Amino acid sequence: MNRRPIVGTYSCSDSAVKQILLTMNEKDPFVIEDLDDYHLVIKADEEYRVRRELEAELEKNTYSLETN
Repeated sequence: MNRRPIVGTYSCSDSAVKQILLTMNEKDPFVIEDLDDYHLVIKADEEYRVRRELEAELEKNTYSLETN
């Protein structure tokens, strides 16, 4: 059997961001290993996409004060 290794990237975040990442993972899997409350290993070739999508998701949840 010829198996190709999966290259991963270690991700560290607070538990709220980790939950967002796990929800995103349900739609398009990228998590290799869920280590604990704050750490994940994600597919290295998915890191850029995941960072972009996470930034967009966090932006939706950011309150900004409009000044006029």
